[in-house]
Amino acid sequence: MNAPHREGGKLRRRRLDGVLLLDKSLGLSSNHALQAARRLYNAEKAGHTGTLDPLATGLLPLCFGEATKFSGELLNADKRYVATVQLGVTTDTADAEGAVLERRPVTVDRSDVKAAMAHFVGEIDQVPPMYSALKRDGKPLYEYARAGIEVERTSRRVSIHELRLLDSDHDLVDGRFVFEVRCSKGTYVRTLAADIGDRLGCGAHLAALRRTGIGALDVAQAHSLATLEGLPAEARDALLLPPDSLLASLAEARLDAADAARLRHGQAVRWAGEEGTRLRVYDAEHGFIGVCQQVADGWLQPLRLVAGA
Repeated sequence: MNAPHREGGKLRRRRLDGVLLLDKSLGLSSNHALQAARRLYNAEKAGHTGTLDPLATGLLPLCFGEATKFSGELLNADKRYVATVQLGVTTDTADAEGAVLERRPVTVDRSDVKAAMAHFVGEIDQVPPMYSALKRDGKPLYEYARAGIEVERTSRRVSIHELRLLDSDHDLVDGRFVFEVRCSKGTYVRTLAADIGDRLGCGAHLAALRRTGIGALDVAQAHSLATLEGLPAEARDALLLPPDSLLASLAEARLDAADAARLRHGQAVRWAGEEGTRLRVYDAEHGFIGVCQQVADGWLQPLRLVAGA
């Protein structure tokens, strides 16, 4: 059982290690989703792998216990989204939560949208939106925006690996279309939507967003809070993935017992590989040990290790 209990009037949580792939619902902040899942699992330690806006739904990996040590690995991973774009309406946030700035007639068709989207595939420069958590002089940009102050932002280079217009029975009937995108870290999909609208000459904003993938993780593997709430404790626990599920992009190294023991004591071990390469490391007895990095002269140096491995 994982029901919380109290000792001396203080709530006691349990030690729990693993990764929960959550399908976040609309309107819920990433932190609220994290705290709700943490309560369900009665987990001692929890964190997420990067926020998802309340407007967005979809994949939000949550980490418990030792998995939190490796949550940063997904920050640099490619992301996949399905986005709904509303043409003809621009907002101050570039999404549906903002105040309308302008309305323009929409006279484009599906072929025009495809042609406009083609200009945004590859490496592009994006100007971050004012309503973002990026900081200027120690203060988030959205605080300036809420005060009616617009500050100059430096464009950032991002990569749009794939951008595909999805089929829909309602395409452009009400000035909307849906696209799927696979992009690098730091990409603002609402900025992409607004930029496509600008290129089409009618403006646009992001009407809806669903994150469908991060690296090798897919929303098809994820579970909603409502589903989790309806399960017994043992069934919820069975849905957790191991901590190394966050590290699928890293090559693996299998060590013998002696070298594994040295690593656990913080010592480097001999390993032939390219300097700077990071590896997920295992041994036959304990399984996953942690993440190590190849350093000069054929040595493998521990970076982050699982406690008690």
